Amino acid sequence: MAKKLKTYQTSLGFFDLALAAPSMKAALEAWGADSNLFHQGAARESKDPEVIAATMSKPGVILRRAVGSGEPFSEHADLPTHLSGDEADGRPKKQPRLKPKKQPSTNVDDKAARKAALAYEKEQKQRDSERWREEAASAKNRERRQDAIAKAQAAIEEARRDHDKRARKIETERAALEKKSQAEDARWEKQKQKLEKVLRRARD
Repeated sequence: MAKKLKTYQTSLGFFDLALAAPSMKAALEAWGADSNLFHQGAARESKDPEVIAATMSKPGVILRRAVGSGEPFSEHADLPTHLSGDEADGRPKKQPRLKPKKQPSTNVDDKAARKAALAYEKEQKQRDSERWREEAASAKNRERRQDAIAKAQAAIEEARRDHDKRARKIETERAALEKKSQAEDARWEKQKQKLEKVLRRARD
């Protein structure tokens, strides 16, 4: 059964934020808060019927309005304009007071509440699905990179083994040639001595 939603409000930067969520924890997660704004007094459950109606029409969606304004909440709010309208003497301009609006009933009928809760769950499932797809794509990319690294390392190891094998073969051949060279030098030295001895006898 879908959990009943409540409307929560906070301020972040230049905007007031409002959200229909099943709990304070869910609201904090949606806002991306890394601390408990409710305990700090920076967030609260809204009792404003217009804000409640706006959030219940788009449960799970963060609605915004320029901070300090009385504008309706919406998905795409403009930046506050009064921040740049300071007087020449450095004092901010006084904002005209808004006439209090007639407050409609704060009651949200059960049918609308159930509809909003189901819509919130649908929105939450979509967010979870998108997050899962992003995580799966990220894991796949990591796996691809790891496979590429493993293949490159294996290729280097195989090339090193081949190099070592060739180097050993060349060293063996070089040692054999050195041995042949030494043998040839010894043979020639022996033959030369014999021939020189014959030459000396012939001269005598």
